[in-house]
Amino acid sequence: MKITIAQINPIIGDLTGNTQKILEAANKAASENTNLLLTPELSLCGYPPRDLLLKPDFLEAMGIALQELAIDLPPDLGVLVGIVENNPKADISGGKSLYNSVALLHEGKVKQVFHKRLLPTYDVFDEHRYFEPGLQTNYFTFNSVKIGVTICEDLWNDEEFFGKRSYSINPIAELSKLDVNLIVNLSASPYTFGKQNFREAMLKHSAMRFDKPIIYVNQVGGNDDLIFDGRSFALNRSGEIISRACGFESDLRQIEFDKTQQDLNISSIADNYESDDEEIWQALVLGVRDYVQKCGFSKVVLGLSGGIDSSIVAAIASAALGKENVLGVLMPSPYSSESSIKDAYDLATNIGIKTEKLPIENLMQSYDETFAQLFANTEFGLAEENIQSRIRGSLLMAISNKFGYLLLSTGNKSEMAVGYCTLYGDMNGGLAVIADVPKTRVYSICNWLNRSKEVIPQNVLIKPPSAELKPGQVDQDSLPDYEILDDILHRLINDYQSVEQIIKAGHNPEIVNRIIKMVARAEFKRRQAPPGIKITDRAFGTGWRMPIASNWLAIKNIHQNKTVPISHKASS
Repeated sequence: MKITIAQINPIIGDLTGNTQKILEAANKAASENTNLLLTPELSLCGYPPRDLLLKPDFLEAMGIALQELAIDLPPDLGVLVGIVENNPKADISGGKSLYNSVALLHEGKVKQVFHKRLLPTYDVFDEHRYFEPGLQTNYFTFNSVKIGVTICEDLWNDEEFFGKRSYSINPIAELSKLDVNLIVNLSASPYTFGKQNFREAMLKHSAMRFDKPIIYVNQVGGNDDLIFDGRSFALNRSGEIISRACGFESDLRQIEFDKTQQDLNISSIADNYESDDEEIWQALVLGVRDYVQKCGFSKVVLGLSGGIDSSIVAAIASAALGKENVLGVLMPSPYSSESSIKDAYDLATNIGIKTEKLPIENLMQSYDETFAQLFANTEFGLAEENIQSRIRGSLLMAISNKFGYLLLSTGNKSEMAVGYCTLYGDMNGGLAVIADVPKTRVYSICNWLNRSKEVIPQNVLIKPPSAELKPGQVDQDSLPDYEILDDILHRLINDYQSVEQIIKAGHNPEIVNRIIKMVARAEFKRRQAPPGIKITDRAFGTGWRMPIASNWLAIKNIHQNKTVPISHKASS
């Protein structure tokens, strides 16, 4: 039996467009004598639909689209489509009114519907907000092959692999007891760096443990802050990968199930990426391209300072949208060095984008005059420095409004974490491209970009990073070296380490405590930032839910300073 993976890039809510993508994949698969086509989780509406699921007209339209799709598909081809299904028992027995489901379409009809059993509520997931978990083990028989059906999270509960259970059931174990011949999984699994290796290791363990071949189909594309990397794959009963789709692009892969051997035959296997930097670069390029285009824009604008952050964002935008669709704006102040202006122009020349120059000295003078009386007898400080950033942010927003360009902000994760950014200034924008990329990784990607020819000017890579808001300013006037800062932030944010653990790792206690306070105090800024492309397990955005009004720091310090007796001894 021939099975085709349809790794498609749906647009959330675009029922017509998504239907067409499924049809195109189906027709192509049918022309290659495929028997069964697999599409990703919620492929008909796109994932995650979030509160669109609260709209009755949207749900009704999805039901109609599914029926029409069943009729339009090649009649001999079986197709698994990700849909939302009503829960008819909700009003009587309680529970959510919807299921996250998969429909089997064949011969012009909806033959069977299967419901997702495990509903994640961690990180960016909140499926219990909308869905009721399915209670039945899901399988069907097609061309004399008994096929078990799982949906995304249903795979992620192997207690032997994880060392614990997160849910009371393991759908794969239950399917194995029913003696299915093959297990398929329809997923919309968001990308994070290194996740593919984890997926493949996890499913290798499951395939070998239960002696079942597994086909994993993943969505591809960018939806808001989430990237879906695709890289669908299949494993035989021995846990060997026999097929892998491309990463970060739509793809079709045909696989053959050998009924005699009860296993999958070797097929085409796409290569993994040559380096971590290449993988992250591809994710960011896809994220920018899809966010811009799916939001209805064609061109972008950004500020070019001559620094490394604006340089890499400009390079990403050029790769994602084409150099002709990127405008870089230089906005030098009296504190901007000639070398930074030259670096910005050199970067623009290297990647071929257009530039405009809007000096801000006169605007700064106007602000100084306006505040002269109010600010009299005070020292020049952050307020004056930030006015420069806010002037630049206003100019960029004006260009965005005037010409319909999407404004890209250029702050990195290190800066976002500690609040080294200006609200209503350099934080202005519709998309924060590198908001989940630490500063050290920014440098690493830029060096990778320059592996064969200069993309990022060499001077950008070697000069001390600086906001250039006052004479002689460098980032390290306010922050520790980025190697130190990023390690502290990773331990704090990604690894959930305590102050004591971070200090034991070799970091200065005074610096650690200062950084932790800066992270907490910057929460109000992050809450007002534009969406940022998620590439790590712990990104600021939909999966980050820290309170703004919190006094944990003060309480924590009190607790840490208390002496807790281990045992009591009599005094001598």
